[in-house]
Amino acid sequence: MIAVITGDIVNSRELPLLWMETLKEALSAMPQKNTKWEIFRGDSFQIELPSQQAFLTSVYIKACMRTIKGADVRLSIGLGEKVNLLTSKVTEANGEAYINSGESFDGLKSSKVNLAIKSPSTEFDEDMNLYFKLALIAMDSWSPIASEVVKQTIENQNENQDKIAKISGRSQSSISEALKRAHFSEIMELEKKYRLLISKTFK
Repeated sequence: MIAVITGDIVNSRELPLLWMETLKEALSAMPQKNTKWEIFRGDSFQIELPSQQAFLTSVYIKACMRTIKGADVRLSIGLGEKVNLLTSKVTEANGEAYINSGESFDGLKSSKVNLAIKSPSTEFDEDMNLYFKLALIAMDSWSPIASEVVKQTIENQNENQDKIAKISGRSQSSISEALKRAHFSEIMELEKKYRLLISKTFK
């Protein structure tokens, strides 16, 4: 089983032009291995990656984009099997994960949420989409500063706050306060829950 994330930038025409550079840097520097990505139609993108890594990657991309004032991103995670076509382009690939990601993405605007998931399991989807809605209460309110701290923390997952403070040029107390305001520890608890449910549901 793989995951496919389909995303686009919210109100991209109203943002400073640096949003494209920020998106490319985010996709190139994703802290997850074994990923393939492609940008298409100007402000849309698609990522293929292992299913276990999809939620953390989504959090990372959101943090990167929200470092720009007024910027945000819509993301849809699709889980399922991949059809092995003779293509290296993500946007030309096919299979259950791609279909689920596209169908879920099409419903984001009407449901007025910025993150959703669709898998072969309806029960899994109902649980995770509720968790995502609750997490978005915090994530949709991240300030550029909080987003930058979340981004740097994910990029340096094995480092303590003192090291992250040195990397960011901030004090350890400011790092701690920013992560608290971002509800980062709770979001990482959800990340663990996501991995656990993936393992239990799709054996």
